[in-house]
Amino acid sequence: MTGPFGATSTTDDVLAGVTLTGKRILVTGVSAGLGVETARVLAAHGATVVGAARDLDKAKAATEVVRAQAAQGGSLELVALDLANLASVRACADGLVAAGKSFDLVIANAGVMACPKSFTADGFETQFGTNHLGHFVLVNRIAKLFAPGSRLVNLASSGHRFSDVNLDDPNFEHTAYTEFGAYGRSKTANVLFAVEFDRRHKAGGVRATAVHPGGIQTELGRHMTPEVTQAMIESINVANSAGGAPAFAWKTIPQGAATSVWAGVVAAADAVGGRYCEDCHVAEIVDGEGLRGGVRPYALDAENAKALWAKSEEMVAEAF
Repeated sequence: MTGPFGATSTTDDVLAGVTLTGKRILVTGVSAGLGVETARVLAAHGATVVGAARDLDKAKAATEVVRAQAAQGGSLELVALDLANLASVRACADGLVAAGKSFDLVIANAGVMACPKSFTADGFETQFGTNHLGHFVLVNRIAKLFAPGSRLVNLASSGHRFSDVNLDDPNFEHTAYTEFGAYGRSKTANVLFAVEFDRRHKAGGVRATAVHPGGIQTELGRHMTPEVTQAMIESINVANSAGGAPAFAWKTIPQGAATSVWAGVVAAADAVGGRYCEDCHVAEIVDGEGLRGGVRPYALDAENAKALWAKSEEMVAEAF
């Protein structure tokens, strides 16, 4: 069953009647919010979940609910991963490869949002370096572990509409930095990475997609003041009103994680492969300003995706 699901569907709705016993799934960012809920519902349906997090003590405490609800052979294993440090990313990937166990699904969930200008351990602008480059290296280093029929789900955002990637100045050395401009670049990169990974791997039966979880109140928004949040909601409502869409409404965490689970487990692979999904459906391509629904054309552009891949390899000094 692939629906009918929508904006208010929860993870439990999406996986009702689905058994994941025997499936092995990697989820990054399992120390809070969407990552914990994603791991919970997957383990509750029998999956073996490998949860990656920067702070393992925090993740262990946060995922008590995952272990408590694991059923039908479901389980959770935690591994260390700091996406803002490529030495940590490579160590995590090397450990997974050494273990030699394949994955049926990888959900690249972890990320940062709208933080002040700063840089990763490797000198990359923090949002692009963490949200995109960290996952780019991790996923490509473990690509051999993707089982036939498996999927990659990248968590993107409607925030991709803030900005296309800037491959001439990814670290804002010559461009004025804005928190949301940088966030937009990183989220567009998440979509483009899925597009190119899908193109490279679909002949081998491995597909990739990107998803927008919706607006959820989690730790991701810790850098946003109430005033900034309210201004953004008002901006969204203006765009939604102009497009005939309903007013903005916060999603619960189970509603926010539903699209990741739907795209990774329930939806048809050919329907979501190389696409961008929201509210448990494949999004339409929509141009124009504003943080409304749909995906900007530049985020699905195949040549843009290839160029980002090449630039990413150059930046991390590693070819895949």
